[in-house]
Amino acid sequence: MTLRGAWRRLCTALGAKDRDGDVGDELDSLLQMHIDDLRRTGVTEEEARRRALIELGGMEQVRQVVRDRRGLPSLEGWARDVKYAMRTLMRTPGFSLVAILVMALGIGTSVALFTVVRSVLLRPLPFPRPDRLVTLYSHDERSQPGTGNLTAPGDFYDWEKVSHGYEQMAIWRWSGYNMSSNGGDLPEFLNAGTCSWNLFATLGVNPALGRLSTPTDDQIGAEPTVILSWSFFKRRFNGDPGILGRTIRLNSRMYTVIGVLPEWFQYPDPKIQLWVPWQVDVTTDQVLTHFNHIFHVVARLKDGASAFAALQEVSAVEQQLYTRLRGSGPMEQDVVAIPLLEDVVGDVKTPLYVLLAAVVCLLSIACLNLSNLLVARSAARRREMAIRSALGSSRLSMIRQQLTESLLICLAGGGLGVLLAVGATRWLVGHWTELPRAYDVRPDGLAVSFALAITLLAGILAGLLPAISSTGGPILAALQDGSRGVGGNAARVSLRRALLTAEVALTVVLLIAAGLLFKSFVRLRTVDLGCTTKHVLTMTYFLRGEKYSKPEQIVDFDTQLLDKVRHLPGVEAAGLTNVVPGGGYYGDHEVWIPEHPAEATGVHRFAAYRTADPGYFSAMQIRLVRGRFFSDDERMERDKFVIVNEELVRQYFPGDENPIGKHLRVEWRTPEGESYEIVGVVGNTIYEIGKPVRPMMWFPILSGIPGNSGDSVLVVRSARDVLPLGVPIQRLIASLDRNLPVKNVLTMDQIVGESTANSSFSATLVLSFAALSLLLAAVGLYGVLAYLVTQRTVEIGIRMALGAKREGVLRLMLLDGLRPAALGLVLGVAASLGVTRLISSVLYGTSPLDPAVYLSVIATLLLSATFACLLPAWKAARIDPICALRTE
Repeated sequence: MTLRGAWRRLCTALGAKDRDGDVGDELDSLLQMHIDDLRRTGVTEEEARRRALIELGGMEQVRQVVRDRRGLPSLEGWARDVKYAMRTLMRTPGFSLVAILVMALGIGTSVALFTVVRSVLLRPLPFPRPDRLVTLYSHDERSQPGTGNLTAPGDFYDWEKVSHGYEQMAIWRWSGYNMSSNGGDLPEFLNAGTCSWNLFATLGVNPALGRLSTPTDDQIGAEPTVILSWSFFKRRFNGDPGILGRTIRLNSRMYTVIGVLPEWFQYPDPKIQLWVPWQVDVTTDQVLTHFNHIFHVVARLKDGASAFAALQEVSAVEQQLYTRLRGSGPMEQDVVAIPLLEDVVGDVKTPLYVLLAAVVCLLSIACLNLSNLLVARSAARRREMAIRSALGSSRLSMIRQQLTESLLICLAGGGLGVLLAVGATRWLVGHWTELPRAYDVRPDGLAVSFALAITLLAGILAGLLPAISSTGGPILAALQDGSRGVGGNAARVSLRRALLTAEVALTVVLLIAAGLLFKSFVRLRTVDLGCTTKHVLTMTYFLRGEKYSKPEQIVDFDTQLLDKVRHLPGVEAAGLTNVVPGGGYYGDHEVWIPEHPAEATGVHRFAAYRTADPGYFSAMQIRLVRGRFFSDDERMERDKFVIVNEELVRQYFPGDENPIGKHLRVEWRTPEGESYEIVGVVGNTIYEIGKPVRPMMWFPILSGIPGNSGDSVLVVRSARDVLPLGVPIQRLIASLDRNLPVKNVLTMDQIVGESTANSSFSATLVLSFAALSLLLAAVGLYGVLAYLVTQRTVEIGIRMALGAKREGVLRLMLLDGLRPAALGLVLGVAASLGVTRLISSVLYGTSPLDPAVYLSVIATLLLSATFACLLPAWKAARIDPICALRTE
């Protein structure tokens, strides 16, 4: 067919009414001419018309042939199917509305999660050739597969010297700076990054304003420079380009602003407000150390270079360093490379895939629900389908017509679902506080295409089985069916039960997974931190710069602050530490016990280090197991005392050995290490919710060591609500140093809440999806049974007329609905035994086979199914036999 012919056919099809009128006029004219010719032979009018019609053939058949030759029959047939389907759906608005809402829910949640998963896990990072970027981690036999430890700077520089497979390598680490008040602005603590000069060149980032760092900026003793993030540039300096070349005061030192990063650059986290060269504030020993594992390493593979060969080069160097230095300090044996994208999103990959699986289950349940409703509905239309078949309609055309109904429902639900997905995506991004790459999550054309694809697929899957079921079978049997036989066909009943069984089974799997996640979250929230969390307020400050470069300056500030805070009305106790329980790992040191024999080469003992003042343990109500707390005079030069936790004693003082009076040697200030006497043992505290207990040791914070004692968390305990004390305490800090910012003013309960935020969010979402699935399953059971009760009214009336009791009818209808529910429950529980093992890695203190969760789900499902079936069954039991028989 030529393009012109196709266009003519399309125009003809669009003007079908006019075309049919013209053809009809021509045929009527031709018929009349034949009639006139026959009349002239002397036959009557009726006989002439009869002979003319016989000679010309069927007029409607001729019209149809003309239509097929001049128009687009398939398009016209589809248009007729759409019109018929719309009229059919409008005749049952309740059914149509419920079906549309069910599909909108399934499609909307699926599109929202697809958008998040694609944006976070699948969309490439916004760097040139992002597939060539990797993160390198130190690695040893204790590390989990695919994971590693942070890298020491000395290791990094040795890797960089010998690497031929990597185009560039760079290091960075988290940091923070106090920004002094200026021009009326308040002092502020800024999350920052310190990095080697070539980090941005390695990533392929150009500045939006100014320039990036050069090798001369990243040298010991160089003039301090800083690069601002775009958000900080707009927020603090109102987007004024004049800030370039000017200085800002960070940690009481002047830094020259040399550049501003582009708005889209938010690696590794949007919280980072500025970047400084890392060598400016360090010593040569800190640059060359192989034992301080604090840096992330980013590398870019050369074009054409083998990732395996490049990794082997740096691994060989690390192995040589391990062989040479393992007796001198903690060393790693190997190097592992992780794609940069995976490194950025690794913590949320499993939770996101769990949520995606949950919404796929929800969409499947929605499709099964719609399909089941259509099966029940098609039972009443079986006689109609048989009549249409007897009149010459093909089975394919009848299936197409019913599929059109299903597609219209899904298209309406899909349109509503896309609107729902836009709102749901925004809500997810706004409430999932720890979601990486949240700035990159947005619906786009691919999300709309995905919505259209799953809408069409759902429409076909949901409508195909009902359409095939209602159009099959002998025509005569269907025509002979009375209303009492509607819905009673064994094949249709089996199909309905199979769909309900599958729907209930998927719901059970989702409910059990949600129950396990929720129980895991409850366990996390109720974990014992080893201290009090009630009415405890914390706030963090950092003593940095020239003003706090000497121990006595740090100790003087801390002493004055504690004295003022303890005299505030409402304060029961106050103390200082560097990190509170649940606040993170912070760091560790290798320790030696002088009273024990020397360890074998390569064996190292580590303990997380903390600082505390004499009142900290009492303020936090941390249990004293043995010995004593620090005394007020154990400060400055008299600081050679340490308090350890029970876990350190269990691991490093086995048996009944008393650790009190023994010593720990720690390389705190000198390479040779210093010996600290153990004066107390306290109960174990949790450094992070969901993590195992680690050996810990506390040193006197009033030793005044810059860089260690300068990191301070003030803890305040009260007998009542402690939040109103926040502002008065901040005023006290400002009275001591008006340029010292305070950050993270949080209660201990808020810290616990932040630590469990991801688990809480994931568990809540999956539980919501499970509840929606349970609702859909209940709606499916209720809808199908209610529809079939209506169709079986005459049958029930006959049963009751023949002596059936109302209780028997009630039991019959209940069993009809509960059989597939019970079978689905059994299949769902069996499937869950295997499926829940896949989420065991995100569970805390909860077994994938937790009997309490399984029993709760079984009881909930049975109760919901019983209630869903009870109302239609009760309605069936209340049928009046006389009225029912009159409907026949």
